This record gives sequence, structure tokens and C-alpha cells, in this order.
Amino acid sequence: MSKKREEREVGMLLDGIIEGMPLFAKELIAGGVAGGFAKTVVAPLERVKILFQTRRNEFKTIGLFGSFRKIAKTEGLMGFYRGNGASVARIVPYAALHYMTYEQYRRWIILTFPDIGRGPVLDLVAGSFAGGTAVLFTYPLDLVRTKLAYQVVGSAKVNISGLASNEQVYRGIADCFSRTFKDSGFRGLYRGVAPSLYGIFPYAGLKFYFYEEMKRHVPEENKKHIAVKLVCGSVAGLLGQTFTYPLDVVRRQMQVQRLLGTNNAELKGTIETLLLIVQKQGWKQLFSGLSINYLKVVPSVAIGFTVYDVMKSSLRVPSREVIEAVTDKRSNQPSLHS
Repeated sequence: MSKKREEREVGMLLDGIIEGMPLFAKELIAGGVAGGFAKTVVAPLERVKILFQTRRNEFKTIGLFGSFRKIAKTEGLMGFYRGNGASVARIVPYAALHYMTYEQYRRWIILTFPDIGRGPVLDLVAGSFAGGTAVLFTYPLDLVRTKLAYQVVGSAKVNISGLASNEQVYRGIADCFSRTFKDSGFRGLYRGVAPSLYGIFPYAGLKFYFYEEMKRHVPEENKKHIAVKLVCGSVAGLLGQTFTYPLDVVRRQMQVQRLLGTNNAELKGTIETLLLIVQKQGWKQLFSGLSINYLKVVPSVAIGFTVYDVMKSSLRVPSREVIEAVTDKRSNQPSLHS
């Protein structure tokens, strides 16, 4: 009897906490959980993709399955999750900000421009600005994740292969942060941010655009089905990523440029790096790892959108239609100065 009473009290406490949370906090939590869960599921593919993008000669020649075998043999199971701690540490605040600011930008646009339509263009604009906002706040964590994932260890006692002879192994997230800042200062933590912004604006916008546009063509009675959300999210991520993938390759190579044991000129800018990759490595390198990215994006974006919607429902976030109706009512109220 006492156990049931305790469970009831805990349930009432949680209900009170959820009801007392502001809307933006619920959206932050839902987005963070969705991002962290989706990223962990696809972490092994993300690791191999980064190695394809930045270690062409060593990994690209042996293919996807050869890369998996090489990592499993030299680093074991945990090798597939090298850099995933930094990845999750980045993606949780990134996804939280991305989803939350998307909703906020969307409501702000409706409130500021009440005559604007509710079509996919609204999702494109709101998604683009949300993606840029999230990148600016979390980019240093993405840089650290890439540097950690770039390291290839033969065993626990073997030095990193493929690095310049004067480079040491990063011992973890904090060590990578501190040494990057010590070597290059604040600007070093944002190396490669330009192509990230160039890529995220269209990608984030197109991702929300395609997702919301496809859902509009789904019969109302089927919109809440998880399978429908998974399919819409998969196609949205796949289409959005295809258009912006070369900029992702440029970003990765700029991030690890200081780790490369070569005499190549320093990669100074996005366009210069893009042209240098085409000149030195061929235009196909701009799409290196794209097939893996397709395998990664399909479950990642699909799971992300689905978990986000499920979390919003669990946190009792009102439907977008209800929120927008309130926003419309607020925008139509007469001004005190009119």
C-alpha cells in the first residue's frame, strides 16, 4: 500500500514539474534527448565516415567493410565509438538548441509577419536560422569530436598512426580543448566554422522543409504513426544532406589540417580549401564517404525527428496548431499605441 502511495506521489511530483516547465525548456529537453539518442545509434558509421573524409589513402581503398574490420582488429569494439563522447556532448546542446530555436524562430516569424503563409517556406527559413544558431554555440565541440575521431590507435600502448611526428595523442575531450586553445587560441576552436555555416543553413532549412512538406501530404489519421515519421525523416535527411555534403568534407579537412603529416599549404579559407581538394585529391573526394553518410543520415534524422515528437508528447507540449493559434491571437490584438 505504501509503495503504491509513494509511486502516486512521485507521479504527482513529476506531473507538477512538467506542468511548471516553460515551453522552451520542454523543447530543449526533447531536442537534446532526440539528438543524443540518434547520434549514439549511428556512431560507428560516423567514425568511418570521418576517416573516409580525412584519411583517403588509408581507409578509402579498403572500403566500408574493410574499414570496419580494420577498426575492429586494431581498436576493438570501443574503436567504433572513439570521439563519440565529444560527439554526444556536442549533439545534445546542438540538437536542443536546433529544435528549440526552430520552434522559437517559427513563432517569432508568425508573430512579426502575421500575413506570412504557414507553408514549407516558413519551415525552410526557421530551420536555416536555427541551424546557424546551434552551430555557432556548439562548434568547438564538433571540432574536438573530429580530432578525437581522426586518431587511429593500434593498441592501448601504440602511438597514433597517420599523425605528424611532432603531434601527441589527445587524451580526451578536456585535453583536446586545452591544447587546441593553447596552440591556436580562440580562433583555433572555430577552425572550419565557415563551411559549417555555409552547409548548415541550407541543410537545416531543407531538412525541416522536406520533413514538414512530406507530413502535409500524409492523411491526418496517419500523421501520428511512428513509421510515417521515420519515413519522412529519412527522406528529409537524405535529400538535405546530398545538396550540402561537399561543404562537410571541406569542414572536416580544415578541422584536422594541423594533424596531417604533410607539407601541403595551410588551408586558409572555405573556397581555397574546396579548390585545393579538387586540385590535389580530385572532385570525387568532395563526395568521399557520401554512401556511408546516406546509411547514417537515414536512421539518424529519422530517429531524431521521431524521438523529438515522442518526447514533446511525453512532456505535454501543445500541438503546433494550438500554439500558432495563440500566436495568431496575440499578433491580432490591438496595440496600446494604435
